[in-house]
Amino acid sequence: MNKKAVFNTLCFLVIFLGISMLLSAAWAWYYRDGDLPAILGSVAICVGFGVPGYLLTRGRYNLTSRDGFAIVTLGWATMALFATLPFLLSGAITSFTDAFFEAMSGLTTTGATILGDVGRHPHLPLGIESMPHGILFWRAFIQWIGGMGIIMFSVAILPFMGMGGTALLRAEVPGPTVDRIQPRIRQTAKTLWLTYAIISATEAFLLRIGGMSWFSSLTHTCTTMATGGFSIYNDSFNSQTPYIQYVIIFFMLMAGINFTLHGKLIMNRENHYKGNREFLFFLSVIGFFTLLLFISNSLHSYGWGEYSLRHSLFIATSITTTTGYGTVDYETWAPSAQMLVFALFFVGGSAGSTGGSIKVIRILVVLKYVVAEVRKLIHPHAVIPVKIGEHTIPDDLIRNTLGFLVFYLGIFLVVALAVSFFQVDMVTAFSASASALGNIGPAFGLVGPYDHYGWLADGAKWILSFAMLLGRLEIFTVMVLFSRMFWK
Repeated sequence: MNKKAVFNTLCFLVIFLGISMLLSAAWAWYYRDGDLPAILGSVAICVGFGVPGYLLTRGRYNLTSRDGFAIVTLGWATMALFATLPFLLSGAITSFTDAFFEAMSGLTTTGATILGDVGRHPHLPLGIESMPHGILFWRAFIQWIGGMGIIMFSVAILPFMGMGGTALLRAEVPGPTVDRIQPRIRQTAKTLWLTYAIISATEAFLLRIGGMSWFSSLTHTCTTMATGGFSIYNDSFNSQTPYIQYVIIFFMLMAGINFTLHGKLIMNRENHYKGNREFLFFLSVIGFFTLLLFISNSLHSYGWGEYSLRHSLFIATSITTTTGYGTVDYETWAPSAQMLVFALFFVGGSAGSTGGSIKVIRILVVLKYVVAEVRKLIHPHAVIPVKIGEHTIPDDLIRNTLGFLVFYLGIFLVVALAVSFFQVDMVTAFSASASALGNIGPAFGLVGPYDHYGWLADGAKWILSFAMLLGRLEIFTVMVLFSRMFWK
């Protein structure tokens, strides 16, 4: 591993993070909540650390896959560390553990927060709606950065620094990966970011004409497109109009779809949605669970009508895409509906989307594999390939997918067990583990959609923070750093 190249890239990321804080500083100056000095101080610290380190290690490097794994994992951890500065210096969050948890939750687009409603949780020193505007925007913007991936952004920039970006992209998206839109990896990264920005601008405009302020529309755009879920309201979208809720549903769906499909349509005028099996399966999953939730909620909660359908669709979309927004407290739903919601914790968005969890393409591969194995029981001598559409899935990809699934479920159980050691009940521990690893945010029990994680012991917060990182980088990218072979 080229330690000099790794450190040089980390310094560049810290500089980028510091400069991006200036957007939050602009909102702090506009609203004059008193958080401007803290944000500017955070900018100074990031730039003051990053610039000397970058200049002292500047050079032309050819990154290997090993360097890529180190940069991605250490990059996310370093970004989360420096992202705590505005929280701490402003006094909005006084505990370093809480600030790191909030920053990691933001960058990994998890959306789990230690902030809550002061009215419902009087022991909490500061609720979401009491936060300064600059800090609220910072929470949202780090999700927007993390959504497409700060490392993906670096792929477009690193060639100008004499570094190749392919190793970084491979480490950033280690599972079923995005297709290249352009022949060169740097052009692909630029196209993805431009697509991300165009869709984000469209959402912000639609939210604004729906009655939201520019501040509210921009912050919620950041967290919607990132499938992050941080809201500036204590009740998320419960008090918003049906128009706003439907706009959010549409853009959560957009964020949960492979961005290369969006990019090819926007940049190349090529429609690849039709016939894309992953895309159709993704919509089918949301449609199927929406129907089941609608039936359950109509029978037990809301009666038959648009209200029941809208909330069922919103929650099904929010959880499947791992956004974590809410319009209602799904813990008040019937047990059948709650079980459906928990099942969606293990689905996730498409490959190449900003969604987390297992990803629908892996679910589809496993289902196809199971069907093929059942057919082999009937015809033991037949050669039955696993196919998605016209494409045959290679055996090594099937093994990788099954290995990932077993590893994912194993870590889910280990994290739940570890959290339970901090006097956390079983429902809360299991759902918090699934939520953190799937980058979802809200869970069940004492960390439900209208609760928060602030009451957890510090040890539980650090465990869940690590689970968020594992989930965002799809486990293997992080775990490879704990291998002895990696360091030999």
